[in-house]
Amino acid sequence: MSRRYDHARVTEYWQHVWEREGVYETPDASSASGSLHMGHIRNYAITDAHARYRRMAGDRVLHPMGWDAFGLPAENAAYERDTDPEAWTRACIERMRDDLEEMGFGYDWSREITTCDPEYYRWNQWLFTRFLDEGLVEYDSATVNWCPDCETVLADAQVETEDREGAAHGHAAGGVCWRCGTAVTRRDLDQWFFTITDYADELYDGLDDLDGWPDGVRDSQRNWIGRQKGAEVTFELDGHELSAFTARLDTVYGATYLALAPGHDLVGDLAERDDDVAAYLDEVASTDDAGRSGVETDVTATHPFTGAELPVYVAAYVLDDVGTGAVMGVPAHNDRDHAFADEHDLPIEQAIEPVDGSGTDLPDVPYTDDGMLTDSGKYDGLASAAARERLLDHEGVETATTYRLRDWLVSRQRYWGTPIPIVHCDDCGAVPVPDEDLPVELPQYVQTTGNPLDAADEWKQTTCPECGGEATRETDTMDTFVDSSWYFLRFLSPHFEDAPFDQQTADEWLPVDVYVGGEEHAVLHLLYIRFFTRALADLGLLDRREPVERLINQGTVLHGGQKMSKSAGNAVAPHEYGAETTRLFVLSAAHPAQDFEWTVKDVSMAYDFQQDVYGMVADFAEGRERRRRSQEARPVRTESEPHDAYLEREIDRTIAAVTEEYDRFRFHRVVGELRRFARLLRRYERYEPPYLFAYSRGLRTLTKLLAPIAPYLAEELWHVLGEDGLVAEADWPESLRDVESHRIERELVRTTLADVRDITEVVDISDPDHIELVVAADWKYEAYRTAQAADPDDGVGYGQTSSRTAELSDDAIVGEIMGREPMQERGDAAADYAADLADRSEGLEPIVGGDRELDVLQQAAWLFEDEFGADVTVRRATEDDDLAGQARPNKPAIHIS
Repeated sequence: MSRRYDHARVTEYWQHVWEREGVYETPDASSASGSLHMGHIRNYAITDAHARYRRMAGDRVLHPMGWDAFGLPAENAAYERDTDPEAWTRACIERMRDDLEEMGFGYDWSREITTCDPEYYRWNQWLFTRFLDEGLVEYDSATVNWCPDCETVLADAQVETEDREGAAHGHAAGGVCWRCGTAVTRRDLDQWFFTITDYADELYDGLDDLDGWPDGVRDSQRNWIGRQKGAEVTFELDGHELSAFTARLDTVYGATYLALAPGHDLVGDLAERDDDVAAYLDEVASTDDAGRSGVETDVTATHPFTGAELPVYVAAYVLDDVGTGAVMGVPAHNDRDHAFADEHDLPIEQAIEPVDGSGTDLPDVPYTDDGMLTDSGKYDGLASAAARERLLDHEGVETATTYRLRDWLVSRQRYWGTPIPIVHCDDCGAVPVPDEDLPVELPQYVQTTGNPLDAADEWKQTTCPECGGEATRETDTMDTFVDSSWYFLRFLSPHFEDAPFDQQTADEWLPVDVYVGGEEHAVLHLLYIRFFTRALADLGLLDRREPVERLINQGTVLHGGQKMSKSAGNAVAPHEYGAETTRLFVLSAAHPAQDFEWTVKDVSMAYDFQQDVYGMVADFAEGRERRRRSQEARPVRTESEPHDAYLEREIDRTIAAVTEEYDRFRFHRVVGELRRFARLLRRYERYEPPYLFAYSRGLRTLTKLLAPIAPYLAEELWHVLGEDGLVAEADWPESLRDVESHRIERELVRTTLADVRDITEVVDISDPDHIELVVAADWKYEAYRTAQAADPDDGVGYGQTSSRTAELSDDAIVGEIMGREPMQERGDAAADYAADLADRSEGLEPIVGGDRELDVLQQAAWLFEDEFGADVTVRRATEDDDLAGQARPNKPAIHIS
């Protein structure tokens, strides 16, 4: 038998066996842009490892794969290659599917879905019509973000700006397309919207309950929804009443101007009579960086509190669809207002001062914190919070709440997407396509500029479902984020023909237990799936309102300090080092949420680890076979010796530790545990002939624990070990004994070994004859427990410091310890020890009891003998023991001769 693990030889075989046995099919109850890259591999390896672990642990696991196949990238790629989007997409899917299978990912391919299949997007259209019936769809003329290069509308979230609030506000100044980086312009078009704003409060408030989501994602969604509570202040302006929203009503006496957004209703009237305003509107319409520009109008606004006449400006920094589209300019207490006032030489009047009288840097720098009102009439001296309440009583002031979130623009003027199921009739208006006529399939692709569906004349002409007269089809397709807003539901019943998904199955499985994805989806996909789930619940199609219980954002794979990518020229093909080595490395390199650097040295370590484990198992199997044939082989024992208990205990400790790390998605620590365990098994086997029961159990356990992260290797090891069935279907290993204190026991052995090394180095003993480890007397454990305020039982893993202990003074702790009879009998020695415990009471670590410490060190004595070549004695301290004074709980006294 070869001692070398040949991954290339076993990959195809075990993939065939897994597929034949239906290992990853769930019991009843991604991006098609070309090839897989390392970011895909890391994402998929995380979910695959977790799914394999949970399946072995006895759970029903749904781990599907599908293809988010519509979208502009595929359309652009097809254009560049002079082909059609579908042919390109299907070719990419086949290539990537082969790649995924070669990587060994355990997907239930019987549930595979592809969003560009009519069988899938039929249900996009069905849901659109249901949303329309429910009042969740609007068709309206709107000023939209337009990418000249992609020739399509962009949702606010798809416009990237340095100040991302700009896109959130629906304002594309300075913004670029998220796909191609082209400067975004503005156009007025008739568009379809999902009214996600109907759910703004629920989406915002629901974030508080998503304990399994990263704080960064929740904060991003809060900022995106942008709920602000404040007040609307009414100003008199040119015979009109005009409201301005403010979250800082306490600063109202500092208002020195009023500014209107270019798209405000009043501005059009002003432009008709004011050439300067008209010219300014033309100027800002033709630039994507209007900065702090503005133009003063020929009207003024009356301050509702002071009666002062304030100048009125049209300013690009005020956004049409945020608040009321009008800003009460308070340059003394707002950064943007201050910058605008500086630019236009407007007065800066302080209305808030620090409560502590420390002063401000006004007028040079705005003071934006809360404080105490000044120069604010009868409100002087009030704290900001109290003033905001009192000022609400003034005429012309009302409480108000505003949101940054805007309705989801789902219209796209592209070919490769779901056709919107609407026909336009001159008599009946916009009419939804009946269910029996769904899906509305895409016509044959023809390259053209602008909107390809608009150029498909034959396809576009149809009849009205209501009156039977001539009508035209809607030529916009849906934003591809619609496809991915409910796909997880289709995985549950991919062949269901009566609805998008089977409700009973969905209610049984939801929410999704674990979702792994990049943080870049925080305000797009991850917000949309929350909206869709709520909308579906309100339609009576679901009993759940949140789709995902636990969200994990994976970090980035770096190479040479930069994100690995083809465009950066630093990409490494996933199969360059072999599928198993690649997946083992990406899981072992760092916590899933952290970035890590791809290095050849670290990849080589992953390769070497596989070879070491395989070689160890191959040696065992070869020895077993040679003994079966009565040939010379390394001997094994069938009766146990004292040191075997350490390995048996360590097997249990490793199972506990690895299981905990799998549960916490800390695969890098899983690999660290398995490396350490493999080294221990090899060391144990070489120390003396191994005890067959313990050693073979150790190898089987190592194989099972490896299976979620190195499935090909584990399957081969399981086979070489002669075990029945597939390790992928084996039960997760269980500890045979209680291992609640496994971490404490390990730390005891580790620190004691380290202490022995330190002593031999300090006193220069290179070849010790004898090592004596002396475990502390019982009374010291009782004193330790008392200081810890823990339950003094026979002691496995005594608890952390209690609040009661934290409240006691050092003298009180000493008094409580010395009040016990065993301490009084030991006089000064106990008093000194009690004082030491009291001094460090808040830092006392959990310990095992004295008897357990003795057992652990006796079982581990062979490690000391093996490392130092010395005889080892482990005993308890006695009353007249010279070493008793040095021994402390979980810190034995050490004597080396």
